[in-house]
Amino acid sequence: MNLPICVIGGGSIGRRHAEQAAKSPAARLTAVVETDLSRGSELSAAGLPVVSDIERVPKDTRAAIIATPTPDHCDSALAAISKGWGLLVEKPLAFTMAEADRIVSAASMADVPLYTGHHRRCHPFVIAARDEICRLGDLVAIQGIWALRKHAGYFEPPWRRERGSGPILTNLSHEIDLLRLFAGDVAMVSAMTMNAARGLPIEDTAAVIFRFASGSMGTFLVSDAGVSPWNFEAASGENPMIPYSGQDSMRFIGTRASLSFPSLERWEGVTSEDVDWRKPLRGIPGAAMPRINPILEQIGRFAQAVDGARDDILSTGSDGRAALAATLAALHSGRTGKAIDPSAIADIGESAKGGSAGGLEH
Repeated sequence: MNLPICVIGGGSIGRRHAEQAAKSPAARLTAVVETDLSRGSELSAAGLPVVSDIERVPKDTRAAIIATPTPDHCDSALAAISKGWGLLVEKPLAFTMAEADRIVSAASMADVPLYTGHHRRCHPFVIAARDEICRLGDLVAIQGIWALRKHAGYFEPPWRRERGSGPILTNLSHEIDLLRLFAGDVAMVSAMTMNAARGLPIEDTAAVIFRFASGSMGTFLVSDAGVSPWNFEAASGENPMIPYSGQDSMRFIGTRASLSFPSLERWEGVTSEDVDWRKPLRGIPGAAMPRINPILEQIGRFAQAVDGARDDILSTGSDGRAALAATLAALHSGRTGKAIDPSAIADIGESAKGGSAGGLEH
């Protein structure tokens, strides 16, 4: 199989997708759609096939990866759906809940595959963790942390200091998709936020409580102001810009055993009898997992899914919508001090930038 795929949007994320699509044995990159002439020239110089608009994409194309700025996701996705292309829309699925609903509905009506680019799902240790959690008994609680100190230059672009650019929407949104993969739908979100470290209009630290429909609960601490080795990027080595620490960033606690993530170290009773606080535990190291490029792996899975293969790891359009709703619920709860049901977030009329209902941007 060599599925013909185009990438719509040639910015930093789009270029990463295009370069990996060109390497993927499951895909054939037909075009990168980039309207900016200067950026298009850079992409062409790098050997990528560039066109200036979607109508110039080669006719044999069967799928598209949407990597434009978030406010454009809906228009680009609808244009691709109109051509019958399978879609992978870079996270977040849309800028607003209303736009997310339009994308999901249009894809369903056109009967085209729709996925959201939460690429972290594709790591082998993520897939293994999902299976291991089923062995913990009833999942009781989850504890997670994402803490990295962003450098001063990160905040030089004005938009990174505006509402909608704090770590809840930029970083916690990744974690929320994983939490949903591991624990199921989020039923309620409660958050507290602070901006004391930098004094910017956006939060720099947040503490979030999740209640899952399954009956389990979770807490997550997120901060881009403090130095720490405890975050997904450092734990996994996924991002070459962030040094590897190997320190776990999540813990899962069940009625029979517990699991650290991503090391997959398992804690259980020394004997096979029921375990309670009077009985000793033993730690069992997790199996070594191969290091992969998750973008490349995601493209391969996406290409196979468009070609008809079943895939229960990729984030679907509905998954992307649900992750967006839970993320916006955390943001709104932090502002109002109220617990928020993510299913009601579309009715709140609160956006990441204080304007339209439920907005979000990179």
